[in-house]
Amino acid sequence: MRGPALLFCPGNRPERFGKAAAAADTVILDLEDAVGPEEKDLARKEVGQALERMDLEGVIVRINAAGTRWYSDDVRALADRPDVVVMLPMAESAEAVEALRPHPVVALCETAKGVLAAPQIAAAANCVGIMWGSEDLVADLGGRRGRAPDGAYWPVVGEARTRVLYAARAAGVTPIDTVLVDIADLETLAADSVAAVSSGYAAKACIHPKQVEVVRTAFLPTPDEVRWAEGVTAAARSESGVFTFEGRMVDAPVLAHAAQVLRQVGAAADEEPS
Repeated sequence: MRGPALLFCPGNRPERFGKAAAAADTVILDLEDAVGPEEKDLARKEVGQALERMDLEGVIVRINAAGTRWYSDDVRALADRPDVVVMLPMAESAEAVEALRPHPVVALCETAKGVLAAPQIAAAANCVGIMWGSEDLVADLGGRRGRAPDGAYWPVVGEARTRVLYAARAAGVTPIDTVLVDIADLETLAADSVAAVSSGYAAKACIHPKQVEVVRTAFLPTPDEVRWAEGVTAAARSESGVFTFEGRMVDAPVLAHAAQVLRQVGAAADEEPS
């Protein structure tokens, strides 16, 4: 699984698979919400065929939730591809994640029960990532909207974002921020993405290709952040213990932050086409 931009693609639209994979860092081939009941079998077949020719490092398959009538067929269709990363929607327990072994799993916490169980879910042996889902969560909570008039998440929704992040980082798995369903609102998407990466999220999911570059740009360190990270790292080579750089106290946590900034820059450079 590569990041920071993950892009959902309907599993019944094979003509889009290649374009989505090329546009995003990881494509999520969707057998769940993007596919109607009458096309589940077709989508399962198309995704199965596509997996034979795709780079699986950049592919996730979102199956239908446990307890639905499509779940077992989805699992069986992927049985001979244990290396495929599976996204489990409506994840509410570690047991549900572990039932998909040996598949690596990205757990999607989008109910109150799932958010509260996020620490246990993230600690499941085969969990490699955990994502929260705002739209289904608001519905599960009995709410009307997830955002206040100014565009910010209501505190009750923002708490889910925080809980999932803490759970992921405590367990050492990848935290993934939720989608923005308003495709045209790139300003809110940029603000959401900056907030996500500033808080510690490693990736963000998208539902349209036009959202990908907004997410990538937001997740990159700014030129000023890179300059500072390079400077403080260079200064540390001639210092021992705590020291001051540009008027700021520098200790081990500050140097760790600088190293993270430089890693992000390096990762972005590695993913650029030559």
